[in-house]
Amino acid sequence: MSIFYYDKTFDGLLSVVFDAYKIKHFPQALLAEGDIEPMFMERVHTTVTDPNKSDRVWAALGKKLSRQALNHIHHVWQSELSEADHLIFRYIRKVIDAPHSIETHFADEDVMAMLKLAKKVSKDTMYLIEFVRFQKTKENIFFAPVAPDYNTLPLALHHFIDRFADQHWALYDIRRGYGFYYNLQRVEEIILPDENTLIDGKINPTLLAEDEQQFQTLWRNYFKAITIRERINKRQQRQHMPARFWHLLPEMQN
Repeated sequence: MSIFYYDKTFDGLLSVVFDAYKIKHFPQALLAEGDIEPMFMERVHTTVTDPNKSDRVWAALGKKLSRQALNHIHHVWQSELSEADHLIFRYIRKVIDAPHSIETHFADEDVMAMLKLAKKVSKDTMYLIEFVRFQKTKENIFFAPVAPDYNTLPLALHHFIDRFADQHWALYDIRRGYGFYYNLQRVEEIILPDENTLIDGKINPTLLAEDEQQFQTLWRNYFKAITIRERINKRQQRQHMPARFWHLLPEMQN
């Protein structure tokens, strides 16, 4: 079995593609330093991430794929699934080697796998956007904890920058322990230093603005007022508002 090691970054993966074509050897496994090596390995190569290499590979893909297909590659990477990097590697190989675009060759198992996984990640991104509930803090920052299945927070940032360009806000992925803060000019990645900032995945009530609880009460009352009890359908509600998000939604709290 042929093994390549790399740093498990997207640029690193593209650098792996560059190296593989340069040395004319293609790996069957992609590992990070410290991963357990499979037995009976044939060859080991370590790729050092190089922006020049990754840019050249991405530019080559841009000549053979649509913008949508390029986005699918990013979406599959953000899935964080253990086999995602090798799926992308196989897909890129086929793209480069084919004389024409393969993005609509749905009979190919890798093309179909890319499409299915990209759609799942895209759907999870939309869920993140739909079910964000900001809370105002004492520092006048609108804060929202999120918990997507996939690492979709970076994919949703442009929506929030466009929609809330005139407000200070922060989104924090409680599953992955990182987030982004927008200061009216740019977005920067953050990690909450104080473990007491979040309690059970929710912002500590002592950090909220004085009127935030009133707004949440008004929102819950509005949600209750527009509910037609005779037409409550829990099954349909879960289809449109998956229960895994309910613990982050004020309107679903008692």
